[in-house]
Amino acid sequence: MINMNDIMETITMIQEENLDIRTITMGISLLDCCDGDIDRSCQKVYDKIYRCAKDLVKTGEDIEKKYGIPIVNKRISVTPIAMLVGASGGDPVKYAKALDKVAKEVGVNFIGGYSALVQKGFSPGDKALIESIPRALAETDFVCSSVNIGSTKTGINMDAVKLMGGVVREAAELTKDNQCIGAAKLVVFCNAPEDNPFMAGAFHGPGEPDCVINVGVSGPGVVRSALAKMPEDADLTEVADKIKKTAFKITRVGQLVGTEASQRLGVPFGIIDLSLAPTPAIGDSVAYILEEIGLEQCGAHGTTAALAMLNDAVKKGGVMASSNVGGLSGAFIPVSEDAGMISAARAKTLSIEKLEAMTAVCSVGLDMIIIPGDTTPEVISAIIADEAAIGMVNSKTTAVRVIPAVGLEEGEELDFGGLLGNGPVMKLNTKSPAKMINRGGRIPAPLQSLKN
Repeated sequence: MINMNDIMETITMIQEENLDIRTITMGISLLDCCDGDIDRSCQKVYDKIYRCAKDLVKTGEDIEKKYGIPIVNKRISVTPIAMLVGASGGDPVKYAKALDKVAKEVGVNFIGGYSALVQKGFSPGDKALIESIPRALAETDFVCSSVNIGSTKTGINMDAVKLMGGVVREAAELTKDNQCIGAAKLVVFCNAPEDNPFMAGAFHGPGEPDCVINVGVSGPGVVRSALAKMPEDADLTEVADKIKKTAFKITRVGQLVGTEASQRLGVPFGIIDLSLAPTPAIGDSVAYILEEIGLEQCGAHGTTAALAMLNDAVKKGGVMASSNVGGLSGAFIPVSEDAGMISAARAKTLSIEKLEAMTAVCSVGLDMIIIPGDTTPEVISAIIADEAAIGMVNSKTTAVRVIPAVGLEEGEELDFGGLLGNGPVMKLNTKSPAKMINRGGRIPAPLQSLKN
Protein backbone atom coordinates (compact mmCIF):
# COMPACT_ATOMS: atom_id res chain seq x y z
CA MET A 1 0.00 0.00 0.00
CA ILE A 2 1.32 3.47 -0.89
CA ASN A 3 2.27 5.46 2.22
CA MET A 4 1.78 9.23 1.94
CA ASN A 5 4.61 9.91 4.38
CA ASP A 6 7.03 7.93 2.19
CA ILE A 7 5.92 9.92 -0.86
CA MET A 8 6.43 13.25 0.90
CA GLU A 9 9.80 12.11 2.25
CA THR A 10 10.99 11.22 -1.26
CA ILE A 11 9.81 14.58 -2.63
CA THR A 12 11.77 16.35 0.12
CA MET A 13 14.86 14.28 -0.67
CA ILE A 14 14.71 15.35 -4.32
CA GLN A 15 13.75 19.00 -3.90
CA GLU A 16 15.72 19.98 -0.80
CA GLU A 17 18.44 17.38 -0.19
CA ASN A 18 19.93 16.83 -3.68
CA LEU A 19 18.81 13.22 -4.15
CA ASP A 20 19.38 12.17 -7.72
CA ILE A 21 20.29 9.31 -9.98
CA ARG A 22 23.84 10.32 -10.77
CA THR A 23 24.03 8.21 -13.93
CA ILE A 24 22.40 5.56 -16.04
CA THR A 25 25.26 3.94 -17.92
CA MET A 26 24.82 1.55 -20.83
CA GLY A 27 27.58 -1.03 -21.02
CA ILE A 28 28.25 -2.28 -24.55
CA SER A 29 30.54 -5.14 -25.60
CA LEU A 30 32.70 -4.36 -28.62
CA LEU A 31 34.32 -7.79 -28.87
CA ASP A 32 32.38 -8.48 -32.07
CA CYS A 33 33.84 -5.27 -33.56
CA CYS A 34 37.40 -6.65 -33.73
CA ASP A 35 38.88 -6.49 -37.21
CA GLY A 36 42.34 -6.70 -38.75
CA ASP A 37 41.72 -3.32 -40.39
CA ILE A 38 41.49 -0.46 -37.88
CA ASP A 39 39.25 1.69 -40.06
CA ARG A 40 36.71 -1.12 -40.50
CA SER A 41 36.90 -1.81 -36.76
CA CYS A 42 36.24 1.85 -35.92
CA GLN A 43 33.20 1.86 -38.19
CA LYS A 44 31.87 -1.30 -36.51
CA VAL A 45 32.40 0.37 -33.12
CA TYR A 46 30.49 3.47 -34.18
CA ASP A 47 27.64 1.44 -35.73
CA LYS A 48 27.17 -0.86 -32.72
CA ILE A 49 27.24 1.89 -30.11
CA TYR A 50 24.81 4.00 -32.10
CA ARG A 51 22.46 1.05 -32.59
CA CYS A 52 22.43 0.16 -28.90
CA ALA A 53 22.47 3.64 -27.35
CA LYS A 54 20.51 5.85 -29.74
CA ASP A 55 17.50 5.93 -27.37
CA LEU A 56 19.43 6.06 -24.08
CA VAL A 57 19.21 9.82 -23.48
CA LYS A 58 15.53 10.08 -24.44
CA THR A 59 14.70 7.11 -22.21
CA GLY A 60 16.44 8.76 -19.28
CA GLU A 61 14.58 12.01 -19.88
CA ASP A 62 11.24 10.20 -20.15
CA ILE A 63 11.84 8.41 -16.83
CA GLU A 64 12.76 11.75 -15.22
CA LYS A 65 9.43 13.19 -16.36
CA LYS A 66 7.44 10.14 -15.26
CA TYR A 67 8.78 9.93 -11.71
CA GLY A 68 10.17 13.43 -11.10
CA ILE A 69 13.57 11.96 -10.22
CA PRO A 70 16.58 13.86 -11.64
CA ILE A 71 18.88 11.67 -13.75
CA VAL A 72 21.95 13.85 -13.98
CA ASN A 73 24.03 11.91 -16.51
CA LYS A 74 23.47 9.42 -19.30
CA ARG A 75 26.69 7.62 -20.18
CA ILE A 76 28.20 4.70 -22.08
CA SER A 77 30.94 2.25 -21.14
CA VAL A 78 32.58 -0.09 -23.63
CA THR A 79 34.96 -3.04 -23.81
CA PRO A 80 38.57 -1.97 -23.05
CA ILE A 81 39.73 -0.59 -26.38
CA ALA A 82 43.20 -2.13 -25.97
CA MET A 83 41.58 -5.48 -26.82
CA LEU A 84 40.52 -4.12 -30.20
CA VAL A 85 43.91 -2.48 -30.80
CA GLY A 86 45.55 -5.86 -30.26
CA ALA A 87 43.57 -7.23 -33.21
CA SER A 88 43.71 -4.24 -35.55
CA GLY A 89 47.02 -2.52 -34.87
CA GLY A 90 47.29 1.05 -36.10
CA ASP A 91 46.90 4.33 -34.24
CA PRO A 92 44.63 3.77 -31.19
CA VAL A 93 43.52 7.42 -31.23
CA LYS A 94 41.32 6.52 -34.22
CA TYR A 95 39.18 4.53 -31.77
CA ALA A 96 39.05 7.48 -29.36
CA LYS A 97 37.76 9.72 -32.13
CA ALA A 98 35.15 7.14 -33.15
CA LEU A 99 33.98 6.92 -29.52
CA ASP A 100 33.85 10.71 -29.23
CA LYS A 101 31.89 11.04 -32.46
CA VAL A 102 29.22 8.52 -31.48
CA ALA A 103 28.98 9.98 -27.94
CA LYS A 104 28.12 13.34 -29.48
CA GLU A 105 25.66 11.75 -31.90
CA VAL A 106 23.64 9.96 -29.19
CA GLY A 107 23.94 12.87 -26.71
CA VAL A 108 25.62 11.22 -23.70
CA ASN A 109 27.79 13.11 -21.19
CA PHE A 110 30.79 10.76 -21.26
CA ILE A 111 31.92 7.50 -22.83
CA GLY A 112 34.34 5.31 -20.89
CA GLY A 113 36.46 2.37 -21.95
CA TYR A 114 39.55 3.82 -23.58
CA SER A 115 41.18 1.38 -21.24
CA ALA A 116 43.71 -1.39 -20.75
CA LEU A 117 43.89 -4.22 -18.19
CA VAL A 118 47.59 -4.82 -17.48
CA GLN A 119 47.63 -6.07 -13.90
CA LYS A 120 49.92 -8.98 -14.80
CA GLY A 121 51.63 -7.72 -17.94
CA PHE A 122 51.16 -6.21 -21.39
CA SER A 123 49.40 -8.04 -24.20
CA PRO A 124 49.33 -6.85 -27.84
CA GLY A 125 47.66 -3.45 -28.01
CA ASP A 126 48.04 -2.54 -24.33
CA LYS A 127 51.23 -0.50 -24.52
CA ALA A 128 50.20 1.26 -27.73
CA LEU A 129 46.90 2.30 -26.17
CA ILE A 130 48.46 3.44 -22.89
CA GLU A 131 51.06 5.56 -24.67
CA SER A 132 48.29 7.15 -26.77
CA ILE A 133 46.10 8.14 -23.80
CA PRO A 134 47.36 11.75 -23.41
CA ARG A 135 46.79 12.49 -27.08
CA ALA A 136 43.41 10.73 -27.11
CA LEU A 137 42.15 12.78 -24.15
CA ALA A 138 43.50 16.02 -25.61
CA GLU A 139 41.88 15.45 -29.02
CA THR A 140 38.42 14.37 -27.78
CA ASP A 141 35.74 15.92 -25.57
CA PHE A 142 33.77 13.05 -24.02
CA VAL A 143 36.18 10.10 -23.90
CA CYS A 144 37.35 8.81 -20.50
CA SER A 145 40.25 6.46 -19.89
CA SER A 146 41.33 3.97 -17.25
CA VAL A 147 44.14 1.48 -16.72
CA ASN A 148 44.12 -1.39 -14.21
CA ILE A 149 47.70 -1.94 -13.01
CA GLY A 150 47.20 -4.41 -10.18
CA SER A 151 44.95 -6.80 -8.29
CA THR A 152 44.92 -8.90 -5.16
CA LYS A 153 45.20 -12.02 -7.32
CA THR A 154 48.10 -10.87 -9.52
CA GLY A 155 50.06 -8.30 -7.55
CA ILE A 156 51.12 -4.91 -8.97
CA ASN A 157 52.65 -4.45 -12.42
CA MET A 158 55.34 -1.90 -11.58
CA ASP A 159 56.35 -1.51 -15.23
CA ALA A 160 52.80 -0.26 -15.86
CA VAL A 161 52.95 1.93 -12.74
CA LYS A 162 56.13 3.57 -14.04
CA LEU A 163 54.53 4.13 -17.44
CA MET A 164 51.37 5.66 -15.95
CA GLY A 165 53.26 8.34 -14.01
CA GLY A 166 54.46 9.76 -17.30
CA VAL A 167 51.07 9.31 -18.97
CA VAL A 168 49.25 11.27 -16.24
CA ARG A 169 51.83 14.03 -16.44
CA GLU A 170 51.63 14.23 -20.25
CA ALA A 171 47.80 14.19 -20.19
CA ALA A 172 47.89 17.31 -18.02
CA GLU A 173 50.54 19.04 -20.14
CA LEU A 174 48.67 18.48 -23.42
CA THR A 175 45.54 20.09 -21.91
CA LYS A 176 47.21 22.82 -19.85
CA ASP A 177 45.23 25.48 -21.73
CA ASN A 178 42.00 23.80 -20.59
CA GLN A 179 42.60 23.44 -16.83
CA CYS A 180 44.70 20.27 -17.40
CA ILE A 181 41.38 18.47 -17.97
CA GLY A 182 43.00 15.46 -19.65
CA ALA A 183 44.29 14.14 -16.32
CA ALA A 184 40.80 14.56 -14.80
CA LYS A 185 39.46 12.05 -17.32
CA LEU A 186 42.05 9.36 -16.49
CA VAL A 187 41.93 6.85 -13.63
CA VAL A 188 44.56 4.28 -12.60
CA PHE A 189 43.02 1.28 -10.80
CA CYS A 190 43.89 -1.68 -8.65
CA ASN A 191 41.12 -4.32 -8.55
CA ALA A 192 38.99 -2.44 -11.10
CA PRO A 193 35.35 -3.64 -11.18
CA GLU A 194 33.95 -4.62 -14.58
CA ASP A 195 30.52 -3.07 -13.96
CA ASN A 196 31.32 0.40 -12.58
CA PRO A 197 28.88 3.01 -14.00
CA PHE A 198 30.83 6.04 -12.74
CA MET A 199 33.28 8.05 -14.84
CA ALA A 200 36.10 8.38 -15.47
CA GLY A 201 36.74 4.74 -14.55
CA ALA A 202 33.83 2.98 -16.24
CA PHE A 203 34.53 0.23 -18.76
CA HIS A 204 32.50 -2.78 -19.86
CA GLY A 205 34.35 -5.86 -18.64
CA PRO A 206 34.91 -8.85 -20.94
CA GLY A 207 32.80 -11.00 -18.63
CA GLU A 208 29.76 -8.74 -18.95
CA PRO A 209 26.70 -9.32 -21.22
CA ASP A 210 26.57 -7.92 -24.76
CA CYS A 211 24.60 -4.90 -23.57
CA VAL A 212 23.45 -3.92 -20.07
CA ILE A 213 22.11 -0.99 -18.05
CA ASN A 214 23.90 -0.02 -14.83
CA VAL A 215 22.69 2.71 -12.47
CA GLY A 216 24.68 4.94 -10.14
CA VAL A 217 22.67 6.55 -7.35
CA SER A 218 23.76 9.38 -5.10
CA GLY A 219 22.49 11.32 -2.11
CA PRO A 220 25.09 12.62 0.37
CA GLY A 221 22.73 15.52 1.14
CA VAL A 222 19.96 13.10 2.09
CA VAL A 223 22.21 11.24 4.54
CA ARG A 224 23.48 14.46 6.06
CA SER A 225 19.93 15.79 6.49
CA ALA A 226 18.83 12.55 8.19
CA LEU A 227 21.72 12.78 10.65
CA ALA A 228 21.03 16.46 11.35
CA LYS A 229 17.56 15.54 12.59
CA MET A 230 18.93 13.09 15.17
CA PRO A 231 19.39 14.03 18.84
CA GLU A 232 22.81 15.46 19.65
CA ASP A 233 23.43 12.68 22.17
CA ALA A 234 22.57 9.79 19.81
CA ASP A 235 25.33 7.18 20.04
CA LEU A 236 27.26 5.90 17.03
CA THR A 237 25.26 2.67 16.85
CA GLU A 238 22.14 4.78 16.29
CA VAL A 239 23.98 6.95 13.76
CA ALA A 240 25.06 3.89 11.77
CA ASP A 241 21.53 2.53 11.84
CA LYS A 242 20.12 5.83 10.53
CA ILE A 243 22.64 5.85 7.66
CA LYS A 244 21.74 2.26 6.82
CA LYS A 245 18.00 2.99 6.69
CA THR A 246 18.58 6.10 4.57
CA ALA A 247 20.79 4.18 2.13
CA PHE A 248 18.01 1.61 1.80
CA LYS A 249 15.57 4.31 0.65
CA ILE A 250 18.08 5.83 -1.78
CA THR A 251 18.81 2.43 -3.31
CA ARG A 252 15.12 1.67 -3.84
CA VAL A 253 14.90 4.77 -6.03
CA GLY A 254 17.81 3.45 -8.09
CA GLN A 255 16.18 0.04 -8.38
CA LEU A 256 13.01 1.67 -9.73
CA VAL A 257 14.89 3.69 -12.35
CA GLY A 258 17.12 0.80 -13.40
CA THR A 259 14.21 -1.59 -13.84
CA GLU A 260 12.26 0.95 -15.89
CA ALA A 261 15.23 1.80 -18.11
CA SER A 262 15.96 -1.87 -18.69
CA GLN A 263 12.40 -2.58 -19.78
CA ARG A 264 12.17 0.46 -22.07
CA LEU A 265 15.50 -0.19 -23.77
CA GLY A 266 15.06 -3.95 -23.98
CA VAL A 267 18.43 -4.76 -22.39
CA PRO A 268 19.25 -6.54 -19.10
CA PHE A 269 19.44 -4.60 -15.85
CA GLY A 270 22.96 -5.02 -14.52
CA ILE A 271 23.76 -3.39 -11.19
CA ILE A 272 23.02 -0.47 -8.91
CA ASP A 273 26.14 1.27 -7.67
CA LEU A 274 24.98 2.89 -4.45
CA SER A 275 28.02 5.10 -3.96
CA LEU A 276 27.52 8.42 -2.22
CA ALA A 277 28.91 10.63 -4.99
CA PRO A 278 29.24 14.28 -3.95
CA THR A 279 28.99 17.39 -6.11
CA PRO A 280 30.35 20.91 -5.59
CA ALA A 281 26.80 22.02 -4.65
CA ILE A 282 26.53 23.18 -1.05
CA GLY A 283 24.97 20.43 1.06
CA ASP A 284 25.77 17.60 -1.38
CA SER A 285 28.96 16.59 0.37
CA VAL A 286 30.43 13.44 1.94
CA ALA A 287 32.69 15.67 4.06
CA TYR A 288 29.62 17.34 5.54
CA ILE A 289 28.26 13.93 6.56
CA LEU A 290 31.47 13.24 8.46
CA GLU A 291 31.19 16.65 10.13
CA GLU A 292 27.53 15.94 11.01
CA ILE A 293 28.72 12.73 12.71
CA GLY A 294 30.83 14.92 14.99
CA LEU A 295 34.06 16.21 13.41
CA GLU A 296 34.90 19.90 13.51
CA GLN A 297 36.18 19.59 9.94
CA CYS A 298 36.89 16.74 7.55
CA GLY A 299 40.51 15.71 7.93
CA ALA A 300 40.56 15.95 11.73
CA HIS A 301 41.59 12.90 13.74
CA GLY A 302 38.60 10.55 13.71
CA THR A 303 37.87 11.13 10.01
CA THR A 304 38.98 7.65 8.96
CA ALA A 305 36.86 5.98 11.65
CA ALA A 306 33.77 8.04 10.74
CA LEU A 307 34.26 7.27 7.04
CA ALA A 308 34.63 3.55 7.75
CA MET A 309 31.33 3.53 9.60
CA LEU A 310 29.62 5.53 6.84
CA ASN A 311 30.91 3.26 4.08
CA ASP A 312 29.88 0.08 5.89
CA ALA A 313 26.40 1.37 6.75
CA VAL A 314 25.77 2.48 3.15
CA LYS A 315 26.64 -1.00 1.87
CA LYS A 316 24.44 -2.74 4.46
CA GLY A 317 21.45 -0.55 3.68
CA GLY A 318 21.93 -0.96 -0.06
CA VAL A 319 22.18 -4.73 -0.18
CA MET A 320 18.90 -4.99 1.75
CA ALA A 321 17.19 -2.84 -0.89
CA SER A 322 18.35 -4.60 -4.04
CA SER A 323 19.80 -7.88 -5.22
CA ASN A 324 21.66 -6.01 -7.96
CA VAL A 325 24.19 -4.04 -5.91
CA GLY A 326 27.60 -3.88 -7.58
CA GLY A 327 30.17 -1.53 -9.03
CA LEU A 328 32.03 0.43 -6.35
CA SER A 329 29.19 1.01 -3.83
CA GLY A 330 30.30 3.03 -0.85
CA ALA A 331 31.37 6.64 -0.28
CA PHE A 332 33.43 8.63 -2.77
CA ILE A 333 35.97 11.23 -1.62
CA PRO A 334 36.81 13.27 -4.77
CA VAL A 335 38.35 16.44 -3.37
CA SER A 336 37.50 18.94 -6.12
CA GLU A 337 33.93 17.61 -6.43
CA ASP A 338 33.01 17.90 -2.74
CA ALA A 339 32.34 21.35 -1.23
CA GLY A 340 33.31 20.22 2.27
CA MET A 341 36.57 18.67 1.12
CA ILE A 342 37.44 21.73 -0.93
CA SER A 343 37.04 23.84 2.24
CA ALA A 344 39.12 21.37 4.30
CA ALA A 345 41.88 21.31 1.67
CA ARG A 346 41.99 25.11 1.55
CA ALA A 347 42.23 25.19 5.35
CA LYS A 348 45.02 22.57 5.17
CA THR A 349 43.03 20.38 7.56
CA LEU A 350 42.88 17.73 4.84
CA SER A 351 46.21 16.50 3.49
CA ILE A 352 47.04 13.91 0.85
CA GLU A 353 48.46 11.69 3.60
CA LYS A 354 45.11 11.77 5.44
CA LEU A 355 43.26 11.11 2.19
CA GLU A 356 45.46 8.05 1.60
CA ALA A 357 44.50 6.71 5.04
CA MET A 358 40.83 7.33 4.26
CA THR A 359 41.08 5.32 1.04
CA ALA A 360 41.76 2.18 3.07
CA VAL A 361 38.14 2.24 4.28
CA CYS A 362 36.12 4.04 1.59
CA SER A 363 34.83 3.23 -1.85
CA VAL A 364 37.65 4.15 -4.19
CA GLY A 365 40.88 6.10 -3.72
CA LEU A 366 42.81 9.33 -4.22
CA ASP A 367 40.30 11.07 -6.45
CA MET A 368 40.29 14.49 -8.15
CA ILE A 369 43.29 15.75 -6.22
CA ILE A 370 45.11 18.72 -7.74
CA ILE A 371 48.88 18.49 -7.29
CA PRO A 372 51.73 20.94 -8.08
CA GLY A 373 52.52 21.39 -11.75
CA ASP A 374 56.19 20.50 -11.31
CA THR A 375 55.46 17.07 -9.77
CA THR A 376 57.74 14.51 -11.42
CA PRO A 377 56.43 11.39 -13.18
CA GLU A 378 58.24 9.26 -10.60
CA VAL A 379 56.34 10.87 -7.71
CA ILE A 380 53.04 10.33 -9.54
CA SER A 381 54.00 6.69 -10.13
CA ALA A 382 54.82 6.30 -6.43
CA ILE A 383 51.42 7.74 -5.45
CA ILE A 384 49.83 5.15 -7.76
CA ALA A 385 51.95 2.36 -6.26
CA ASP A 386 51.03 3.31 -2.68
CA GLU A 387 47.33 3.39 -3.48
CA ALA A 388 47.50 0.10 -5.41
CA ALA A 389 49.21 -1.55 -2.44
CA ILE A 390 46.28 -0.56 -0.19
CA GLY A 391 43.85 -2.11 -2.66
CA MET A 392 45.89 -5.24 -3.24
CA VAL A 393 46.46 -6.08 0.42
CA ASN A 394 42.88 -5.24 1.49
CA SER A 395 41.15 -6.96 -1.46
CA LYS A 396 39.34 -3.76 -2.42
CA THR A 397 39.18 -1.37 -5.34
CA THR A 398 41.51 1.58 -5.10
CA ALA A 399 42.30 4.20 -7.71
CA VAL A 400 44.27 7.36 -8.39
CA ARG A 401 43.01 10.39 -10.31
CA VAL A 402 45.44 13.24 -9.70
CA ILE A 403 45.74 16.38 -11.82
CA PRO A 404 49.17 18.02 -12.13
CA ALA A 405 48.31 21.71 -12.38
CA VAL A 406 50.87 22.71 -15.00
CA GLY A 407 52.28 26.16 -14.21
CA LEU A 408 50.68 26.34 -10.75
CA GLU A 409 52.10 25.92 -7.26
CA GLU A 410 50.72 24.86 -3.89
CA GLY A 411 47.79 27.03 -2.81
CA GLU A 412 46.80 28.19 -6.30
CA GLU A 413 43.59 26.77 -7.79
CA LEU A 414 42.16 25.00 -10.82
CA ASP A 415 38.48 25.33 -11.77
CA PHE A 416 37.09 22.59 -14.03
CA GLY A 417 33.47 23.73 -13.77
CA GLY A 418 30.40 21.51 -13.58
CA LEU A 419 30.48 18.25 -11.61
CA LEU A 420 34.30 18.14 -11.66
CA GLY A 421 34.37 21.25 -9.47
CA ASN A 422 37.44 23.18 -8.37
CA GLY A 423 40.05 23.16 -5.68
CA PRO A 424 43.49 24.15 -4.42
CA VAL A 425 46.81 22.65 -5.41
CA MET A 426 47.70 20.35 -2.51
CA LYS A 427 51.14 19.88 -0.99
CA LEU A 428 53.11 16.74 -1.82
CA ASN A 429 56.16 15.12 -0.28
CA THR A 430 58.75 15.66 -3.01
CA LYS A 431 61.51 13.33 -1.79
CA SER A 432 62.40 11.17 -4.77
CA PRO A 433 61.11 7.58 -5.16
CA ALA A 434 62.83 7.35 -8.57
CA LYS A 435 65.18 4.47 -7.72
CA MET A 436 62.30 2.25 -6.57
CA ILE A 437 60.05 3.16 -9.50
CA ASN A 438 62.81 2.58 -12.06
CA ARG A 439 63.43 -0.94 -10.77
CA GLY A 440 60.24 -2.05 -12.54
CA GLY A 441 59.14 -5.68 -12.33
CA ARG A 442 56.17 -6.82 -10.30
CA ILE A 443 55.21 -6.61 -6.63
CA PRO A 444 54.04 -10.20 -5.99
CA ALA A 445 50.48 -10.97 -4.97
CA PRO A 446 49.96 -11.14 -1.19
CA LEU A 447 49.40 -14.38 0.66
CA GLN A 448 45.67 -13.64 1.02
CA SER A 449 45.35 -14.05 -2.76
CA LEU A 450 45.59 -17.83 -2.27
CA LYS A 451 41.96 -18.53 -1.39
CA ASN A 452 41.25 -21.81 -3.20
